[in-house]
Amino acid sequence: MVFGFFRQKRNNQVIVERQYGALTEAARTPAFYLDMHVPDTVIGRFELLTIMLILYFRRTAKSPRSGQEIAQNIIDAFFEDVDHSIRELGVGDPGVPKRMKKLAGMYYGRLESYAGALDRSDRAELAAALKRNIHPDGGETAPSMQALADWMFDAEQALATLDENEIETGRARIAVPGA
Repeated sequence: MVFGFFRQKRNNQVIVERQYGALTEAARTPAFYLDMHVPDTVIGRFELLTIMLILYFRRTAKSPRSGQEIAQNIIDAFFEDVDHSIRELGVGDPGVPKRMKKLAGMYYGRLESYAGALDRSDRAELAAALKRNIHPDGGETAPSMQALADWMFDAEQALATLDENEIETGRARIAVPGA
């Protein structure tokens, strides 16, 4: 019985790695950076991965327990990845918790604002929130985020049609532009 528990944990890890890899791969799609005005920077990539995770978590919230457990493991993997990236950028041990707290706050703030706009089917509100977050210093001259907002609505609809088996096996894919 104990060995079955460890086998399940190992299988979950494979599923989590597969799904997290698919989400990060989707976030690296060139069309987001070339056509939808997301800056190809560390923060721009963080923003786009955050969007992928939010869309994925909104889908798994409707899943049975196993899909929600995988989603929690993926968020843990995301924050481990962010921690590792911060350290690679040369931030010393004393500065990491402070930066992690800030990035976690950014993530959860985006989750709240994007989810609210998606729930209200308000494309303009979502585009405005994306513009504020992705181009915080751009003001009114920042590029429009309407194409990205429209893609998010389409991607969420496509995710809703996924079979539960794709979620449970870590094979869920987000439809990306240009694919």
